[in-house]
Amino acid sequence: MAKKSSSDKAPQNEDPGKTSDEMSNGNEEPNFSDPEDFVDDIEDDELLDDIIEQKPSETDGVESVIVIDGVPIVEPKRLEKLQSVIEKIYGKFGAIVNKYYPQDENGMTKGYVFFEYSNPTSALNAVKQANNYKIDKIHTFKVNLFTDFKKFENIPEDWEPPKSQPFKAATDLHNYLLDPDAYDQFCIVSGNVGSTSVQIWQNCAPDCVVVEDRPRWTDTYVKWSPLGTYLATFHKLGVALWGGPQFPQQVKFIQRGVECIDFSPCERYLVTYSPRSEGTDKRLVMWDILTGQEKRSFQPDGPNVWPIFRWSHNDKYVAYMGEDVLSVYETPSFGLLDKKSIKIPGIRDFSWSPTDNIIAFWVPEDKDVPARVTLMEIPSRNEIRKNNLFNVADCKIFWQKSGDYLCVKVDRFAKKKEKTEQKYTESCKFQTLQHFQGMSYNFEIFHMREKLIPVDSVEIKEPIHSFAWEPVGNKFAIIHGESPSVNVSFYEVRCGHGPALLKKLEKKACNHLFWSPSGQFIVLAGLTTMSGALEFIDTNDFTVMNLTDHYQTSDVEWDPTGRYVVTSVSSWKTSVDNAYWLWTFQGRILKRVNLNHFNQFLWRPRPPTLLTSDQIKEIKKNLKKYSAQFESKDRLRLTRASKELIEKRCALMKSFDTYRTERTEEWNKQKKRRMELRKNIDTDELDSDTKNMDEEVVEFFVKEESFIIDDK
Repeated sequence: MAKKSSSDKAPQNEDPGKTSDEMSNGNEEPNFSDPEDFVDDIEDDELLDDIIEQKPSETDGVESVIVIDGVPIVEPKRLEKLQSVIEKIYGKFGAIVNKYYPQDENGMTKGYVFFEYSNPTSALNAVKQANNYKIDKIHTFKVNLFTDFKKFENIPEDWEPPKSQPFKAATDLHNYLLDPDAYDQFCIVSGNVGSTSVQIWQNCAPDCVVVEDRPRWTDTYVKWSPLGTYLATFHKLGVALWGGPQFPQQVKFIQRGVECIDFSPCERYLVTYSPRSEGTDKRLVMWDILTGQEKRSFQPDGPNVWPIFRWSHNDKYVAYMGEDVLSVYETPSFGLLDKKSIKIPGIRDFSWSPTDNIIAFWVPEDKDVPARVTLMEIPSRNEIRKNNLFNVADCKIFWQKSGDYLCVKVDRFAKKKEKTEQKYTESCKFQTLQHFQGMSYNFEIFHMREKLIPVDSVEIKEPIHSFAWEPVGNKFAIIHGESPSVNVSFYEVRCGHGPALLKKLEKKACNHLFWSPSGQFIVLAGLTTMSGALEFIDTNDFTVMNLTDHYQTSDVEWDPTGRYVVTSVSSWKTSVDNAYWLWTFQGRILKRVNLNHFNQFLWRPRPPTLLTSDQIKEIKKNLKKYSAQFESKDRLRLTRASKELIEKRCALMKSFDTYRTERTEEWNKQKKRRMELRKNIDTDELDSDTKNMDEEVVEFFVKEESFIIDDK
């Protein structure tokens, strides 16, 4: 300790004649008090720097108090209900240790409330996240810290203008869209757990270029946001979003054990899910991406299909399916729409329209009530269309990307025979029993843009392996049949007409369909169990552009423009032949990249085009004129690449010639010294004569042997 101690002087009550050993062995206790004239001139900050921050202050307790204004004024008999509502809203930020509801002489509340939390952090979170909370159409809560009132009271009378701050430009999150050649980017994840490497590449011609390469950028995998603005990475403590030039971190969300995330379609919100968390830890949290603030958390119970919460196309609503209920929450408050869930007994699945605030859901059969598919408008909750279904085993909902059509795949029990049997039941009534055997499959097509939403049906009595809508257009494809006789059927839906069969391709080795984002072209792929068979087809005339394979292909990814396709073999599926191959949309191989411990390949998405449908039609009409320009540009790019190579070689040759000239001059300057060292014998000339001597060729016979081959 740095203080002046009493050991610098003789203690006041000590006998100067005694030694320290005698005092320690005696009965007298040592006195360590400072003398009366001692002055302590050492500050506490110097002595107790590590714990001085914990020094109690006069404001302890006050900093944990918040004031909620805008509270409804109610009479005493309604006070208990008001308290339960307010404390439910603000209790999620921490433990409330004290609460005070001021009342007048008649017992009426005064419109404001005082809450004290167990710590200042909870109070600060309540102010940040629950200020301007709208409880109804009339009342909006205004929340402030109690200490803010003292700050506002001490505002100086003389106003001083704030000092101007230097401008700091925000990160351009869409810089990748400014590439003059409109090159797309893609992400590659490789490596073992704990040593994962993430690379961002630009799909340039003739060779791809690395944009970013970072080891251990993520612990598991990565995911692009729907419009390509952010790259999400996963870590032990939560999720981080990156974007802009050089990909700096934009925001992070603290939540342990996150395994699944889901962006809202407009990238305003993010949902994180930790399925293995236990106890009081939050399992599912909704975040505001722009501010990084938590909007609401949930504890979903039981088995759930991801995504648990599903977004409307404009981020305005998010819905959750519970037992016999469908809960729709509206943003940004994330409160229940109309403060109540929609009761739908037996609901099995639902899906939002990609272009409208319409929910499609289905309910199975219940005794004498048939199964049904229902279309419901939000927020009015009006059921705009119902379709009853019979003998239903299961349903799957598929929306067309433009929202013009909805397909519901219905798995039906096929009847064995028409006759029925009568069985006496406990209710003393005879019940008709039907016998079923096998399955049949119906595709119910809803025409969403037509009046009264008519429904057409396509029946297929063979097992269904895959279904997919054409992203741009009105066609859909179905893989059906028993292996090895698997067929692919293409249908077209037209306004006012039912689906028409365009083409049936028989005996195809495929189990997945991958449409080009721009429509027209499709890849029939036999993933995993079918050894990676690939077939590239133009659906305008159903020309097979190429029939090939990529052994053990696990994934197929189209680029956003529909010009390129990547097939990959991930180490998550198999540990051998890990690679990704780049193809043109016609099936011509461009590049094969073998990569040990290759895990994931993802194209960076692009936002929707700003061109109108008429402009797109005009471009397609004059495609030959534009294609000539691009072909010329491609040739120029290749020429430029050759020119760069020639210039590089010329520069190397020029550098070599310069070096050789310098060394020759140096050698000539040293000739006089060489002559002196060699007794005036010009050895350079001897070397030259030796080099100019004629070569002598010497030939000599080694050995020759002859053998007679017996033909017998």
